[in-house]
Amino acid sequence: MTDKAPLQPGSAGRFTDAKAALACVRDIYERNTAYLRDRFTAYTQGEEGGGRNRAYYPYVRLTTHSGAVVDTRLAYGFVEGIGTHSTTVTRPDLFERYLLEQFSLLLRSHGVPLEVGVSDEAIPIHFAFSQGMYVEGDLPPDRLTRLPDLFDLPDLARMDDTIVNGTGDGGPDAVKPLALFTAPRVDFSLHRLRHYTATAPENFQNFVLFTNYQFYVDEFVRLSREIMEPTDDADLAAYRRQYDRFVEPGDCVTWNRNLDYAVTDDGEAAVRLARMPQMPAYHLTRPDGNGITLVNIGVGPSNAKTITDHIAVLRPHAWLMLGHCAGLRHTQRLGDYVLAHGYVREDHVLDADLPLWVPVPALAEVQRALETAVERVTGLSGFDLKSIMRTGTVATIDNRNWELRDHREPLMRFSQSRAIALDMESATIAANGFRFRVPYGTLLCVSDKPMHGQLKLPGMADRFYRERVDQHLKIGVLAMELLREHGMETLHSRKLRSLAEAAFQ
Repeated sequence: MTDKAPLQPGSAGRFTDAKAALACVRDIYERNTAYLRDRFTAYTQGEEGGGRNRAYYPYVRLTTHSGAVVDTRLAYGFVEGIGTHSTTVTRPDLFERYLLEQFSLLLRSHGVPLEVGVSDEAIPIHFAFSQGMYVEGDLPPDRLTRLPDLFDLPDLARMDDTIVNGTGDGGPDAVKPLALFTAPRVDFSLHRLRHYTATAPENFQNFVLFTNYQFYVDEFVRLSREIMEPTDDADLAAYRRQYDRFVEPGDCVTWNRNLDYAVTDDGEAAVRLARMPQMPAYHLTRPDGNGITLVNIGVGPSNAKTITDHIAVLRPHAWLMLGHCAGLRHTQRLGDYVLAHGYVREDHVLDADLPLWVPVPALAEVQRALETAVERVTGLSGFDLKSIMRTGTVATIDNRNWELRDHREPLMRFSQSRAIALDMESATIAANGFRFRVPYGTLLCVSDKPMHGQLKLPGMADRFYRERVDQHLKIGVLAMELLREHGMETLHSRKLRSLAEAAFQ
């Protein structure tokens, strides 16, 4: 156990070097969380201690005295106007690359030091255990009752989304947010991610695919395991070496055997989960974190909102929806692709966070990558591409059995909106991407045409599934690789940033 007392609120230093600032953040975080872990261990062993055990998150602060306009070609990395901007920080081990980039950009943009110190935001005892330890599980009932008297517990009132929603206003003289999420909000989502996906947040990659069918998971697993296999083909080996591991639920790891440092005791020998989580995640990882994560979100807008609410704190570079949809036009065929360029939001789960009058625009960078990926995988381009893909509006609803209602009213809305496809997740994922400043896109595949007698029933789509799922998944993976190759500077569009924006990406 450590005998060091926690660092108390106050400034720890001012830094003009990003690495030095990050090292100070790390020291504060590690010392204060270690103190909480030690005190909790003592409590489970019967010690009461000398009163309340409290430690605090580190903070990072930037104060500007000039309203000079900086280079704003990048969508983030600067603050607007004169004033003080601050944020609390957690898990510097997990966010090391991210924080180093944000610190470096701020120092370069404004030429003033970053202040690092200990905030007055207490660390909940649950969040001091980064591996998701269930704190209460180790305590008998009598000591569990005493826990709130001795340790800070998670407080939902301190981890809301007022910053990212743009609804918080402390007045002209208030300290402005430097990041979209506070440390407690980040910690809450990191623990929920482990719960929902059965994989550690450390394994999530910066490019995320969402799907609503197990078929896509099966193909992603097959493709990822194939990439891990050694090959004598020099070009193929060069491609495969960009990915170092494949991680499945339960954090089962398969290493890439094309790499000199590959570990032989991999996921094939690991104990697989006896029961899958609600939204299992699979990770094709790269050492720089810019690999691809696939999450099977299941069916419905509630799941889509839940998982994107939490993945957003990892600040991914892009997320895409790959799934099935109902084709609304007679000219569409089963297996045709739909590239969404607009959304009708009838999912309702985000109405309180992002009003319906807010447009959710198509992002040119993502649209181009998806179209290029379809061209390369299918071999079609130009006018011929129209034979298998339509670009148009996707309507997302929250009623899976909409077909059982009187058709006249929904048909009228679909017609007025010019919708060409219907699903239950795409608009939710796009709208949350817009809300969280995460580039987003949607490529769907027509699996049924309920208004034309082709219903989604057992046996009716078997041939469609066999012919299209593999191709669709490959298109999604290629689109992510194209976005990565194109560069993050252009991917993070300024159209996703608000009038008074936090500086962090």
